[in-house]
Amino acid sequence: MPLRTPDVSIAGLGVTEQGKVFGKNAVGFAVEAVARALEDAGLEGKDLDGLLVNPGLTWGPASAMASFAVQQAMGVRDLRLTAAMNLGGATAGAMIMQAALAIEAGLATTVACVFSDAPLAPPKRDGSGGSASSSAYSQAGDLPAAYGQYGVNALYALVTQRHMHRFGTTQDHLGAIAVAQRAFARGNPLAQLRDTPLSLEDYHASRWVVEPFHLLDCCLVSNGGVAVIVTSAERARDLRRPPVRLLGMGQGHPGGDPLETLSSGAGLASRTAFAMAGLTLEDIAFCELYDCYTFTVLVTLEDYGFCEKGEGGPFVADGRTGPGGSLPVNTGGGQLSSYYMWGMTPVSEAILQLRGEGGARQLERLGPCLVSGNGGILSTHSCLILDQEP
Repeated sequence: MPLRTPDVSIAGLGVTEQGKVFGKNAVGFAVEAVARALEDAGLEGKDLDGLLVNPGLTWGPASAMASFAVQQAMGVRDLRLTAAMNLGGATAGAMIMQAALAIEAGLATTVACVFSDAPLAPPKRDGSGGSASSSAYSQAGDLPAAYGQYGVNALYALVTQRHMHRFGTTQDHLGAIAVAQRAFARGNPLAQLRDTPLSLEDYHASRWVVEPFHLLDCCLVSNGGVAVIVTSAERARDLRRPPVRLLGMGQGHPGGDPLETLSSGAGLASRTAFAMAGLTLEDIAFCELYDCYTFTVLVTLEDYGFCEKGEGGPFVADGRTGPGGSLPVNTGGGQLSSYYMWGMTPVSEAILQLRGEGGARQLERLGPCLVSGNGGILSTHSCLILDQEP
């Protein structure tokens, strides 16, 4: 059965202040992000009939009924579509897909998709605090922890080490990704690390987290929220902001052990998304890729087919993914240098670029943008292909 592109667009974007922002809990950030997205689109809460929520790690008991919690906090009535969704960092793309399908089916007309989290604690009087709570971002099992495999950092490090062993990938290759994205972040007023330039020497000098990861191989931790408004393409044309069209979408959940496959679900997701859009890789002008680690960018580029498996290191080494490169990647700084809102980080930057609102980092050549989301240890994947309204 042939794939058909849903006739929907993203009509609004709401981004709260990001980073060490205190005074709100995760629900409060979600409410603020949706309110900003509605205002951006020229809509009001009463215009919503759908709400999809991706709760972060600090929602606590509210996570099970996250969409209801946000609806109640906003005072919105009579929703026809609502759900809490969690595919890790692939959720933002999955929420937009769910919204698109619901709108096409007539189940809703205007759907808000939102992610928020608040893992950072304010500094204490003695100067401590301001970092992620140990309960929010730590995972350990008894035996693996005894051997040093503690948390997500270590799990991704194992996969990266195997890639380096098998293909000759180097830390200079990983560092090239961090340097390129920091250069983009310098032009992003929302980026947490916009004021600090980064050289390859700086990257190597940053402290170890777990070999082969330096601190600058790892994403930021941020308080905040991001929301988008999805509606029909016809309606979006009459709203306040330039609409961003959804051309293609797909998911990929490969199963298996990434230590063996050294792959994500990008290949599977992209086949559906590109077939729906009727495009090829050569049509893609820029990418916004999920970047929990530098390695995630490298392996995702391989899995989409921009280079062969094992050639991701040389592919990024010559600066082609940075400012002025032939394939700009993560043009706002990504989660390594801008802010960490799970899959909403790449989605939000794609929207800003396609609306021509990138400011100092705005790309000259626009066209279809490939947006990825990744959850777990390369476990789940979402792919969106977005473009300007024709």
